[in-house]
Amino acid sequence: MEIKEIINKKQLREFVTLPLKLYKEDSFYASPLIKDQIEHLTAKNPFFKRAKAKFYIAYKDGKPAGRIAAIVNYAHLEYHKDNVGFFGLFECINDQAVANALFNKAKEFLKENNLSIMRGPMNLSTNEECGFLYEGFDCPSMIMIPYNPPYYNSLAESYGMKKAKDLYCFLADVPEMLPSKIERIAQFAEKQGIMARTVKLKNLTEELYAFMEVYNEAWASNWGFIPITKEEIDYMAEKLKPIALPELVIVAEKEGKPVGFFGAIPDFNEVLRKIKGRLTPWAIIKALYYRRKIQSIRLLLFGVKKEMRHKGVESIMLREAFKGARKYGFKKVEFSWILEDNFDTINLTQIINARRYKTLRIYETDIV
Repeated sequence: MEIKEIINKKQLREFVTLPLKLYKEDSFYASPLIKDQIEHLTAKNPFFKRAKAKFYIAYKDGKPAGRIAAIVNYAHLEYHKDNVGFFGLFECINDQAVANALFNKAKEFLKENNLSIMRGPMNLSTNEECGFLYEGFDCPSMIMIPYNPPYYNSLAESYGMKKAKDLYCFLADVPEMLPSKIERIAQFAEKQGIMARTVKLKNLTEELYAFMEVYNEAWASNWGFIPITKEEIDYMAEKLKPIALPELVIVAEKEGKPVGFFGAIPDFNEVLRKIKGRLTPWAIIKALYYRRKIQSIRLLLFGVKKEMRHKGVESIMLREAFKGARKYGFKKVEFSWILEDNFDTINLTQIINARRYKTLRIYETDIV
């Protein structure tokens, strides 16, 4: 067995495409677009203005058998002051020796940077995909929600990792009508001067600045939170613009200032599973065909400023987004991910009878 650090573009492509081999026979796996994923792991991603990472591939008998990223997130260290480093982008055959070698390599890099805890997986931070799928293997994951075989958890636990935090995903049918309670509370919010509007896609970057303002205040005390920067919002807007629907991105305002943000996107994993990460001419035709058949949406961005919680902001945004979901004929909505101890948001999902159907688990271990 051999572990190699990624040092050139050819190796980076091998790193990014390795999952296509591991999941070749798995119909639930949805590969990100290869070109986008390669770019995401370079300096073009503003994440690396506040972080650094090394990427490794494990070879067994000369063949790629696994991969891992070791991440030093300076923004996290500055905010939390907890001496935590991260691993992420983990993929591996069902072989404990290979997994141990990858975990050891990541831990070695973090130790060189004087960190005392290794936590993950983070791909690349809590503002992106994170956690191993722990429960809910009977159906595919939605867009930007991790998917992996069950044995990944065994590999982590056998290495000596312990649970750090669980993240929940809730699924609900898009109802014919919203519960009267939501309409009643939304009307109350309107009487208090709160209004909700859909965004204009041509101004999506500026609209997402409203999300940044809400998110950086609303989530400030949440576990694992890292403030988002304007550069990261610009990068996010570029990625979301081709797939966002304005009727599903809602800003709540009072006196012209943002107080809440709701952003749902169609589950493009339904398309990605068909094109296997490659935008060939034939894949583009397939993508255009299947995007019209997307059945589900995922609530990706959601937050309400602290002083405006329990004043109807949540309900007025839900009401407006519901109109968009019905307009496009979506059947399912996923609320994810939600921290296991974020009871206010969990309770909100119960208003429309959502059920917890997936659990993601983040692990950690001491660096010794």
